[in-house]
Amino acid sequence: MNNSFFEEPILNSPYEEPARHHALDEEGQPTDLPPIAGRRPSALLSPVPKPKKRRSKQSSDDQRDLKLYADDGISSEDQEYNPTPIINDIRSQLKLWRSIPNPQDWGVTPATARLLQHWRNHEFQGIRPFFCQVEAVETIIWLTEVARKNAAYKRFWTHIENANAGANPELLRLAMKMATGAGKTTVMAMLIAWQTINAVRSPTSKLFTRGFLIVAPGITIKDRLRVLQPSDPDSYYESRELLPADMMTDLGKAKIVITNYHAFQLRELMDANKTTRSLLQGRADPVQSKETEGQMVHRVADELMGIKNIVVINDEAHHCYREKPDGEQEKLTGDERKEAEENSKAARLWINGIEAFKRKLGVRAIYDLSATPFFLSGSGWAEGTLFPWTISDFSLMDAIECGIVKLPRIPVDDNIPGAEMPIFRNLWEHIGKDMPKKGGLTADPNSIPDKLKTALHSLYGHYEKVSDAWEREGIDIPPVFIVVCNNTTTSKLVYEWISGWQRENEDGELVTQHRGNLPLFRNFDQYDEPLAKPNTLLIDSKQIESGELDKNFRDMAAQEIEKFKRERKQRGEHGEISDSELLREVMNTVGKKGRLGEQIRCVVSVSMLTEGWDANTVTHILGVRAFGTQLLCEQVVGRGLRRLSYELNAEGLFDSEYARHSGHPV
Repeated sequence: MNNSFFEEPILNSPYEEPARHHALDEEGQPTDLPPIAGRRPSALLSPVPKPKKRRSKQSSDDQRDLKLYADDGISSEDQEYNPTPIINDIRSQLKLWRSIPNPQDWGVTPATARLLQHWRNHEFQGIRPFFCQVEAVETIIWLTEVARKNAAYKRFWTHIENANAGANPELLRLAMKMATGAGKTTVMAMLIAWQTINAVRSPTSKLFTRGFLIVAPGITIKDRLRVLQPSDPDSYYESRELLPADMMTDLGKAKIVITNYHAFQLRELMDANKTTRSLLQGRADPVQSKETEGQMVHRVADELMGIKNIVVINDEAHHCYREKPDGEQEKLTGDERKEAEENSKAARLWINGIEAFKRKLGVRAIYDLSATPFFLSGSGWAEGTLFPWTISDFSLMDAIECGIVKLPRIPVDDNIPGAEMPIFRNLWEHIGKDMPKKGGLTADPNSIPDKLKTALHSLYGHYEKVSDAWEREGIDIPPVFIVVCNNTTTSKLVYEWISGWQRENEDGELVTQHRGNLPLFRNFDQYDEPLAKPNTLLIDSKQIESGELDKNFRDMAAQEIEKFKRERKQRGEHGEISDSELLREVMNTVGKKGRLGEQIRCVVSVSMLTEGWDANTVTHILGVRAFGTQLLCEQVVGRGLRRLSYELNAEGLFDSEYARHSGHPV
């Protein structure tokens, strides 16, 4: 039976409100029914594969596209809060408001009206903002400038205030749910432009600010967000034409601080051990050895001093929440308990930091962006509860139907005989007990389990076909293969098995033991010499800190490094570039023409790439770890969602692009 979802997944233009959606059955599975007219309502639905029994016919290349069903661990019968009705209500009101023809009747400031006209109607030279990006910003604008002063819309602000009072006392958070690959960074830039232009042109208004604190969960995302600085060489405001040229001067008055939430940790001011502190203290009050809140705020955001009531923008905002005081804690053990504890510790530090900024500077509003704005395990909320202050929703299924993202493909069969289910669907269940523990000393990469080797060979075999196809199409950058591992011990072994490895001989000299098992990913030439420009990259916290690059890399990549130096100078950064900084730049520019990471083919990581890494050349992902939560699955899937081409076809739609996934349920 033919399934229209698989024959024609893309139904809508990325630049217009979705006009059709695929029919789903009671389990959320795409059906063989024709597409349905109209937009899909917001619903608690998350993409996961439905398990299937093996078929008798074996095939190593038999995969189907991602399937969807609602019984996913994200939403369940004990869901504590469901804001989707209010999201749909806001969406309906927004559609009516958007249809008003005369800008003077929109109920917004002249500056806002000008920006809205620009985003909707400007003849962009490159990629214009997608409908979902404009809608996310329109939702914030409409609630702020229109609904706030109209009694007919009081229910929306009542809902938002109650939602925040229950979870974020004294803070105003507004969350935008946007599928990975739908362009959250562009939305941030549009929000900054809207707030800043209005703050400059209406300095007495209490609705706007020109001070922004942008908070990210890791250094990868922080590096990527520098395009939000108007002075950055790749600034989105100019490169993506996000505001009229005559507004650029006003935008230059914005004060933008980009930081990691880790910076909110109060630092030790005294470099002294416990004994020294005891002597200093004597019988007096305890010695103040840590920063005060005020000192932390000043250190993190000195540029914002003097600006009252800033706006905070949280990227990957699902890491930021206040634990529910009376919530029931799940009974977790082992790695799941450890992960829940780490989640809670990170969330507490993040929200405490924002509350400190609220006390010291004032916070006008917090704009949350995430593909998965759900409470995490250990929060005291039911795991996967959607943030109740979520006010807009553009889901992965919406993004697929608009062609904005690649379509994930997962195994429904594999070439391991005798298995009831495809082993490559949930690889860790079959190899976990045979993998080394964190910190273990396993010198021989060939010691990894045979089933893992088979999975790597299988996915690599398809990678070779895709690589050949790209070459025939004249695409001069390679597709990218990602392996996501459970710890640094595993990642090192898998990296060496893939790309080759060296060991010291009796004289202490490094000798190549193996060139690597996957030819296109080898980091050694036919003479067993290391390649100065590697094909495979190992990325984890230890690797970033050590900055392990071949000694010839700086010579081989001189042109790209010089370009990187010029960009750093433009951003006001000077001094020598460390190997760690170079390695991070290689990672951040994978698949980008003329940059340090242009020719990387394979990336092996632990958790550095689970969020925020935005390479659009990823075509294959293998999971070599447990995937205990749906959130983690979706984050890993997200690394393979960004499109390579944004050219419209003759029908005004994007052509389908695909990414193959193995080793994890989604």
